[in-house]
Amino acid sequence: MNFKRILALLKMELLKAIREPAFFFLLLLFPALLTIMFGLIFGDPEFGMSMNTTAPGLFAYACIFIIMTVAQTFTEMRDQGLLRRLNTTPMTSADFITSEIFSNMIIVFLQVIIIYILAIPFGFTPNTNAIGMVLAFLLMIVFSLSSVGLGLIIATISKSSGTATGFSFIFILPQMFLGTFIPVTATTRPISMFMPSYHATQALSAIFSGDLTNPLVLTGFTFISIVSVSIVIIGILLFKKSGNK
Repeated sequence: MNFKRILALLKMELLKAIREPAFFFLLLLFPALLTIMFGLIFGDPEFGMSMNTTAPGLFAYACIFIIMTVAQTFTEMRDQGLLRRLNTTPMTSADFITSEIFSNMIIVFLQVIIIYILAIPFGFTPNTNAIGMVLAFLLMIVFSLSSVGLGLIIATISKSSGTATGFSFIFILPQMFLGTFIPVTATTRPISMFMPSYHATQALSAIFSGDLTNPLVLTGFTFISIVSVSIVIIGILLFKKSGNK
């Protein structure tokens, strides 16, 4: 891998996100609107919920949504022939995919900051210290790796960006309904245990409550790290084999 090439590609991806209004909306404005909507609805104690209980799920959902944007981006670049042209340059597949991983990590970091800031006026009061906040941000960055890997897998099997969008929800919806801001029941909990979003939400809830020694924190980090690395490796291998043709 070449560090200068990775930085150049990273800059290109971030500029693209800013210059394309639709892409910018999905990446940054969508989590902001989602936080405001949930704050207005669930910020009222009469509903029996609060932003302290829903905010961890919002953080996880922002990371989950990266699946669709990654899948669409890679599919569009392949359909436009950009990936084939990049193959004729000194850039390697490792340079390209690494830049994509880092760019999405930065985007997730910005999304988490947006959600955190906007959730506070609606009653979000995390009872944690600086170490807890660092752990929370680190957890979300690691969690984002699984979404990037799933996006690569979807791009490999999708023939168009529209198809990639449809396939993305096959991975988004289960994690949304079985592990984010929607309560998990005794019936769905055994299935939720296999969802990275469930472990991310549980770990974040423990961190924001100030219980950094809670086993859920270590379990969440361990499970998400193993799953994320595994999915990224599978996604890279599949995409290098057939996704950039």
